[in-house]
Amino acid sequence: MREIVPDIFTWSWFSEPHGYEFNGHLILDPAGNICIDPVPPGEEELATIINKGVSHILLTNRNHSRAANLIRTRTGARTLIHRADADHARRQATVLDGEITVGENFGPLEVIDVAGKSLGEVALYWRKRQILIVGDVVIGHPAGRCGLLPERVIDDPILLRRNVAALLALDFNILLVGDGESILSHANDRLDQLAREFTDQCGNQ
Repeated sequence: MREIVPDIFTWSWFSEPHGYEFNGHLILDPAGNICIDPVPPGEEELATIINKGVSHILLTNRNHSRAANLIRTRTGARTLIHRADADHARRQATVLDGEITVGENFGPLEVIDVAGKSLGEVALYWRKRQILIVGDVVIGHPAGRCGLLPERVIDDPILLRRNVAALLALDFNILLVGDGESILSHANDRLDQLAREFTDQCGNQ
């Protein structure tokens, strides 16, 4: 586990089918630490998570339950997800304690609507520090760039592209991703490059 930026720790699990890392994040906050999309931790990583403590586990989408049940059991944290993705998560045996609502805040993090990959996809925005945390709305692959998951796994590709473009209105410099490699500077520019590809594709059709 490493401190990727001050007060935010990350740990990773390599996905052979995808060919890149899946990432979990732990945000330290005086009101209660927040764990986002936790991937399976090793023994040392789990010990660190337990030692630091977790108040809430936030799942950005229906497919990011990952090791939520383990972290919940070992820390007593409450696991939350958007209502639209809750049934799918429960079918994957995820134990849920409540819902995430667009516009609400968890500590310094504001919940942003980025539906498209699934109807309940959300991002988390730390406005003061210009940090955007995403699950599947975009991925950090290849390294240093923003990309999208294959269209076959996206519920509404048009809505997804629209919400990706809408993220550019946010003032962020750092992009922490659930899949791939995070971008620690000029992240808004990298996302803008992806959005421009959407425009070029539409112009060529």
